[in-house]
Amino acid sequence: MTRPRPPWTPPPRDGVGASRVAVSGGPWADVASFLTARLRPGIDWPARMAAGGVLEAQGRPVQPGDPCPAGAVYWYWRELPLDAPEPRVPFELTLLHQDEHLVVIDKPHFLPVTPGGRHLQETALVRLKRLTGIDSLVPMHRLDLETAGVLVFIVRPQDRHAYISVLRERRAHKTYEAVAPWRADLLLPLTASHCLHERPGEGFMQMEVRQGQAADEPNAHTRVELIARLGAGAVTDTPPAHDRADGLDHGLAQGLAQGLAHGLAHYRLTPLTGRKHQLRAQMAALGLPICGDRIYPVLWPAAAADAMPDYRDPLQLLARELAFDDPVTGQARRFVSGRVLERVAAA
Repeated sequence: MTRPRPPWTPPPRDGVGASRVAVSGGPWADVASFLTARLRPGIDWPARMAAGGVLEAQGRPVQPGDPCPAGAVYWYWRELPLDAPEPRVPFELTLLHQDEHLVVIDKPHFLPVTPGGRHLQETALVRLKRLTGIDSLVPMHRLDLETAGVLVFIVRPQDRHAYISVLRERRAHKTYEAVAPWRADLLLPLTASHCLHERPGEGFMQMEVRQGQAADEPNAHTRVELIARLGAGAVTDTPPAHDRADGLDHGLAQGLAQGLAHGLAHYRLTPLTGRKHQLRAQMAALGLPICGDRIYPVLWPAAAADAMPDYRDPLQLLARELAFDDPVTGQARRFVSGRVLERVAAA
């Protein structure tokens, strides 16, 4: 169910939209006590309030000692800690299309779509708001941080449901390109069908491919086609054992190395469903892990919080095309990425 929109929303600050928090639990002595307990530790809320950085539901600035009744709503703007500045992602987005309904970009690798975690200013949404001056933008769909290509944003709030329904009801045609190992024993084209489920606990980053259980009907389907072979003698992307989050089975490692010895190939992927990490998980399940993938088939350890990002060896996955009949204007829409995957260009 879609959460109802609030009657009033503060304007963004430097491209960052306001966040909303409702009072629960307690009782709380004052607003500062609630925010300190409820949100990320280490924030100087009295200083934020003195600068007008916290508002009540209708827009009045809040003071630290103000009462904090149950059910009250407050607005604030996310900021990153001063001791953990956000590094600049050194790749630019390209504007593909803009009209009164949609803005479309060609997203580079390593740029997140929306703010979250350690990412705030260095996101496609915030960059695009600052570029276009359109504060109402929201993404029509998502791409993984590591994935490049076509990304569509909706301009008008009243159009959001119509456009998002296009994807939810599978009325859009999407194609991707990927570079992965070549398997001579795999007859292409084929439609891959797997049962994907989210892993519990600490394994949530990876989707689990369930096989051999009658109750687990396939819920992910992708058309896999060969575009071209890219040559032999490729080096495996498997990380050294001491760098991996968990041990890689020796047999799997040996199998990957043998497969990569036959070289790489350029593939076209057409998802027929829309599961989390669908293309990455299914390609790995086929014995064709996408080059540069740090999640499949083996989850690499997360970098230290103070480590500089490593922009080498980007995930070789590109959202090449998105096409659909526009539910608002009625026109046929087709957006195509102009990017070329690094390993295709180098072949």
